[in-house]
Amino acid sequence: MRDLRVSVTDRCNFRCLYCLPETEEAANFYRSRFDPVKNPNPLQKIEHLWKPRDELLSFEEIERVVRIAVSVGIEKIRLTGGEPLLRKDVERLVRRLAAIPGVKDLAMTTNGFLFKSKGEILRAAGLQRVSFSLDSLSPENFRKMTGRDGLSEVLEGIDLARSLQFEAVKINAVVIQGINDHEIESLAEFALRKGMVMRYIEFMPLDSQKVWMRDLVVPGRQILERLRARFDLVPVHSDNPSETAQRWRPRSGAGEIGIIAPVTQPFCGHCNRIRLTADGKIRTCLFSIGEHDIKGMLRGGGRDSDLESRLRDIVGVKEDRHHIGEPEFQQPARSMSCIGG
Repeated sequence: MRDLRVSVTDRCNFRCLYCLPETEEAANFYRSRFDPVKNPNPLQKIEHLWKPRDELLSFEEIERVVRIAVSVGIEKIRLTGGEPLLRKDVERLVRRLAAIPGVKDLAMTTNGFLFKSKGEILRAAGLQRVSFSLDSLSPENFRKMTGRDGLSEVLEGIDLARSLQFEAVKINAVVIQGINDHEIESLAEFALRKGMVMRYIEFMPLDSQKVWMRDLVVPGRQILERLRARFDLVPVHSDNPSETAQRWRPRSGAGEIGIIAPVTQPFCGHCNRIRLTADGKIRTCLFSIGEHDIKGMLRGGGRDSDLESRLRDIVGVKEDRHHIGEPEFQQPARSMSCIGG
């Protein structure tokens, strides 16, 4: 294991179709795809019970877990949510983690809505890379996918990140059949024109309403075929055996294209990631059914050696694969917002 994803909050200010599909527009979209007789109301009204603040790990507790994890091999840390910029003073955590010897890569994934007010502070604190979720370049479609008007704020955040010269600025787009698949090429043009990395991600069963449908997945191969028909792309060969994306770059010009296809082309066999949830659980897979609590040890007087041993034991039972598409597959009880992407 070399990669630790750290969720700092389960809260989010967006309601994305693939995570928290709770808007009327989301209901209309899914209703048009469900059998109106068998399932006339595919989305149910959900009252979120966000974790109370005292149940979330403190910055000191997160720093301790990261320090121990790094001592046994973790090298890359990515801060996630929910939306990580909703966590008050998150730059303090960034500064703490950046100071840990052995952290070779410190990144964040954000929806970008609040990045304009935090970007400079985060960069100064030691954040090295940033990835933005951007599923549409159309204001109307952006609102349909995220549940709010915020495209201009996200685009301003992206431009700020580029001006601050982060080591890498990436754009992540979850592609859903019939909602934003017509924007595959335009998203690539946007990212490549600015010399950024564009990552396309297959729609996964991690939504709070459990209305994911296999028919809505646009296969990674199809995405790549369309992009290669439009752009002159050459493969990028990586010496990282745990790379999750198939990578391509323009034959001439800057930027990069990545395809992450966990549904149709699983990469479980070389996954080197574990996840720490905001409330102190270790998850060994996005699709884990069970979680491993370490908050009790953190708050119950556990020694660093005890925590190290616990982490080793947890990694030892990491799943060999997810089971999407298999009869026994069970969608995780918690959505992506609670798990951390």
